[in-house]
Amino acid sequence: MLSGNREYIREHPVAAKRVLRAILKAADLCATQPAQVAQKLVDGRFTDRYDLALQALNEVPYDKWREYDPEYTLRYYALRLHEGGAIKATPQKIISDCADWRFLNEVSRELKA
Repeated sequence: MLSGNREYIREHPVAAKRVLRAILKAADLCATQPAQVAQKLVDGRFTDRYDLALQALNEVPYDKWREYDPEYTLRYYALRLHEGGAIKATPQKIISDCADWRFLNEVSRELKA
């Protein structure tokens, strides 16, 4: 899940799109090259256990963002939060008022190659 400040995105659309692209490219890298990413985590001192980093990278389905429908996913989690009383707005209101799929659609097309 990724969210952004509406005003910032409106004022800095190029930067917002670059952030989204970087996050999705990183997810793809974790899915396609987990050994290299695990080594980078160790080299960057995020962890000292290469084996655990590699295991985590292999177990987390980083490539699933390409398969899941983002609107369905948002609706599902918004419904759970609404049912639990964590949010007052309905899932449909959140999707219609807050969700903007333009950047995701553009970047997804770019990264298909």
